[in-house]
Amino acid sequence: MSLSNITLSSSVRQNLLSLQDTANLLSTTQTRLATGKKVNSALDNPTNFFTAAGLDARASDIGNLLDSIGNGVQVLQAANTGITSLSKLVDTAKSIANQALQQPGGYSTKASLKTDAPSGAGALATPGTATDLTNAGTNSLQGKTLIFKNSATATTTLTISNVAGAGNVNSIDAINTALSTAGIQLTASVDTTGAITFTSSNDAASQTITKTGAFAAPPAGSSSSVDISGTVGTAAAVTAAVADVNSQNTRAGLVAQYNQIIQQITTTAQDASFNGVNLLNGDTLKLVFNETGKSTSTIAGVTFNPNGLGLGSATVGTDFIDNVATNKVLTALNTASTTLRSQASAFGANLSIVQIRQDFSKNLINVLQTGSSNLTLADANEEAANSQALSTRQSIAVSALALANQSNQSVLQLLR
Repeated sequence: MSLSNITLSSSVRQNLLSLQDTANLLSTTQTRLATGKKVNSALDNPTNFFTAAGLDARASDIGNLLDSIGNGVQVLQAANTGITSLSKLVDTAKSIANQALQQPGGYSTKASLKTDAPSGAGALATPGTATDLTNAGTNSLQGKTLIFKNSATATTTLTISNVAGAGNVNSIDAINTALSTAGIQLTASVDTTGAITFTSSNDAASQTITKTGAFAAPPAGSSSSVDISGTVGTAAAVTAAVADVNSQNTRAGLVAQYNQIIQQITTTAQDASFNGVNLLNGDTLKLVFNETGKSTSTIAGVTFNPNGLGLGSATVGTDFIDNVATNKVLTALNTASTTLRSQASAFGANLSIVQIRQDFSKNLINVLQTGSSNLTLADANEEAANSQALSTRQSIAVSALALANQSNQSVLQLLR
């Protein structure tokens, strides 16, 4: 016989329905307590469920990007570490170059050229001094010119004259001042006859002096060259510089040390990579900050091998042979240091930006997850109270159903 054929009284049926409703509510409450969520499916609350799902999906997408952002931070850290090491290597190279500057002169004899002695009323106003090379304009030096060419484009012309004027000189002191101002590495001196001797300065001890009237690039073994011509007699032969063997051997040793540093600069720049990206070897780092790919940052790398830094290997017999040659190397090293500091600052700014975006992404994920939780999470205290209340209600409903069924029990007693 089917249950539909069983006839229940109105009160029993009402209590039965109440008990079923209470059981359903209790099941829902227990599910919420077990899962911690008040919305477990779209059936519970479609709006909240799908909104929370969207928030969770975006948080997950941004979370996936955090790994690449973290790698980007490490790429920049590796580049910064590389630049720090390169700076130390450049400083070491500087110390080697400075050692060369502190070495004894690399040449026992410096190059020189001597002019003809003047003729006329007198060699000098005061023999043996340089107060007036022309003897008040009475000797043959009056109006004569000296032409110095220390590069293909730099020419300095001096006129020996007792008349003041631009380009006019009347003493050795005036000549030396003019040479210094023009950057010409020569020192002038005069003997008792009035003949002027031009000698390479200590810094340019390897300098080559010519008297052809045309500038010639310095040959191998010379750091610089200068041509001396003009109407002042330069018939005397040029004395060439003579290298000091012991000093040059010491300087050759410094060249070898310097080249070791240059090699380390090469390998250090090559090794400053992370996960296959090396910002010191010309690679580019691209970072994506949001799930749509519209928020990005592209960090261009640099090439910081010796060539990229304007440095090169030194050559024995060419570099460090005198102070001029050494200072050329030091100038390049100082420029490299400035370049490294500037790039370190640029990478530092990029690193700050990436770290700020990394923190922003972490905080945004927290905001999204909190928003999702607000839409779906259950209040444990409230659900626990509901569970207790429903358990009590269920007990009362069972008692009420028993009371409603007492009339049927009374009939049963009569049948007995």
